[in-house]
Amino acid sequence: MTDQDRLDQAQGRSLSNVGELFADISRDLSTLVRQEMELAKAEIRESATRAGKGAGMLGGAGVASYFVLLFLSIALWWGLGNEIGRAWAALVVAVVWAVIAGVLASIGRREIKQVKGIPQTTKTAREIPAALKGNEEHA
Repeated sequence: MTDQDRLDQAQGRSLSNVGELFADISRDLSTLVRQEMELAKAEIRESATRAGKGAGMLGGAGVASYFVLLFLSIALWWGLGNEIGRAWAALVVAVVWAVIAGVLASIGRREIKQVKGIPQTTKTAREIPAALKGNEEHA
């Protein structure tokens, strides 16, 4: 066997080893990405479960708060009724709640008018296609 034959065999094995190395890297990278996706899914499920439980508890607290306000309103109506009569007391309690509702509606409307959307997210989302293309220009 000549030196040239040995060199050709060594290069063939070297290229084969490089191909196997790239195949191993590709397989390992694929496994890593798959495992990371599974971990992310598990974390999202856990977070969603906790958020659901928390939302349920807040909903229960809202119902309980409603009953507190209802019974406090009844107590106020009953207490005022001893002084000014039941009908007038009911009217006073209703007016108090109407004022509270009006103030909350006014504040809520002002807050909604101040919402300008999600400008940073929109800007970032517009930059994604250019970044994927490798283009340095941004919209």
